[in-house]
Amino acid sequence: MTYLLLIVGFALLIKGADFFVSGASKIARGLNISPLLIGLTIVAFGTSSPEATVSIVAALEGTAGVAIGNVVGSNIFNITLVVGLTAMINPLVVESETIRKEIPFTLLGSTALLVLISDIALQGLNANFITRSDGLILLLFFGIFLYYIFEVARNSRDKVQVDAEVTAEAPSWGKNTILTLVGLAGIILGGEFVVSNATQIALSFGMSETLVGLTIVAVGTSLPELITSITAAIKKESEIALGNIVGSNIFNILFVLGSASVISPLAVDGKIFTDALLMIILTGVLLVFSRTHYKIGKFEGMTLVIAYVVYMIYIVIRN
Repeated sequence: MTYLLLIVGFALLIKGADFFVSGASKIARGLNISPLLIGLTIVAFGTSSPEATVSIVAALEGTAGVAIGNVVGSNIFNITLVVGLTAMINPLVVESETIRKEIPFTLLGSTALLVLISDIALQGLNANFITRSDGLILLLFFGIFLYYIFEVARNSRDKVQVDAEVTAEAPSWGKNTILTLVGLAGIILGGEFVVSNATQIALSFGMSETLVGLTIVAVGTSLPELITSITAAIKKESEIALGNIVGSNIFNILFVLGSASVISPLAVDGKIFTDALLMIILTGVLLVFSRTHYKIGKFEGMTLVIAYVVYMIYIVIRN
């Protein structure tokens, strides 16, 4: 029964995120917001809503390892497997100045997280925690990111206004609002199922909360990003594909962990430092790949996929 509820939870998360993204994106298009910004905000935040739900529920239930492991594991999954598979299907051309600025912002957020969880090393305390004050700092960074996005939206709105007047159809506001709300409800219910049942399964196999967060929960909650980015790649909308991944990672670190730790301070497992450091290194690799020829090609994509496989083998052996 536990396994069945876990599968039902993942199904609700994925389908809920699909409904949420679809409804919210159509509403955004009706408001003349550019496709790039839809990828960076609505789609990125929508596909990250399972991570947000799972981590916040985990914080409320006192399973901090699941909350932190979920975010770090999801970000590593996004940078390696999602970017890698997407680039192997269709090379990701990095043309937009906005995306080139967001990868460094992701790197900044990842580094800030590593600093905030290093209480023993930096402050000489007895344990490492993401405290409520740490959470507020992450949320302040998120506020800066939102301000930047809104400025980009304001500057680009006039550029898409003319095209929107010619091509846009009147959106069905009622239908899209219901779709968005139903999707949100599915995400919340699915998140509850995933956290409780995945934790129960993991503990029965002797797995740590952090490991289950890094593996089962991280992969499950990142499936919307994978599906969305691959779909965008097939349609040759590389800006939306990469924008979704980068925006999701920023959202995961700054909003998800920020909100979860404000609700309840999160105890940090010592093993997560290796994973957080690897997340920073992989973000740096993504930055190098994207700036080299302003595209992430099939070779780079294959390299990232192999990196994820090696990482999964490592954390399973480590447990």
